[in-house]
Amino acid sequence: MSIGLLLSGGMDSVVLAYWKRPQFGYTVDYGQLAAEGEIRAASAVCKALSIQHRIIKVDCRQLGLGDMAGTPPSRLSPVSEWWPFRNQLIITLTGAGAIADGVSELMIGAIRTDVTHCDGRLEFFQRMNNLMEFQEGNIRVTAPAIGLDAVELVKTSGIPFEILAWSHSCHVSGFACGICRGCTKHAETMNQLGYGDY
Repeated sequence: MSIGLLLSGGMDSVVLAYWKRPQFGYTVDYGQLAAEGEIRAASAVCKALSIQHRIIKVDCRQLGLGDMAGTPPSRLSPVSEWWPFRNQLIITLTGAGAIADGVSELMIGAIRTDVTHCDGRLEFFQRMNNLMEFQEGNIRVTAPAIGLDAVELVKTSGIPFEILAWSHSCHVSGFACGICRGCTKHAETMNQLGYGDY
């Protein structure tokens, strides 16, 4: 059986790809504004690491809210980029695609600081794991870096700068806007790692 990774092309998933070396990387274009940049980054990383890359396209734009969809956030939004049930959506879509690849474990690059929204918490991934394992296909859902923050994850993985630099963390564009929460987190992490002038 094979291992797959939800590979958005963002910093955390890119680092996890380097650290865990799954057989498959799945990038989901669900209608988010940054899809083009995410696919570009994920493709480059998969090529460098000899990971088979799968791109899943399902247009869910009409369901989106917040920064990632280019709309005002909901009154329920814990943060401006919150897209309702996003992780549940992409885990489900990826799981459906991963069945054909014989994937038995699907990793997601959630980290300790993702707890601002419910679907970034350990409890969420435990429940998604129970749901996915219960169904035909028996796919396990894991979050190997859930106990680490972004800097700890980078240091633990040993990822070289030249691969880390390909990551695309912007929430609103195919190229880094420099001001959204994703770009801000990316810059802060790079600064803490000593790559502030990259």
